[in-house]
Amino acid sequence: GYGDIAPATPLGKALASLVMILGYSIIAVPTGIITSEMAKKTRTEKLPSRVCPRCGTDEHDRDAVFCKICGNELPADEES
Repeated sequence: GYGDIAPATPLGKALASLVMILGYSIIAVPTGIITSEMAKKTRTEKLPSRVCPRCGTDEHDRDAVFCKICGNELPADEES
């Protein structure tokens, strides 16, 4: 519900509904922005990736030893 005080007129109910939707959007929009930035950061942390010499796949995890598509051993990581 609305809480302790509830509007009685149709105009008051409409205004209360709009204010509630505005309140939810003030919470939801920044949460969505932060979540998408965190997901983007997670995706970019996997790069740079090594390319499989057999099938050419380059979407491997940083700690992968074998290709997730064909199972071929990946070349040594240059960062280590």
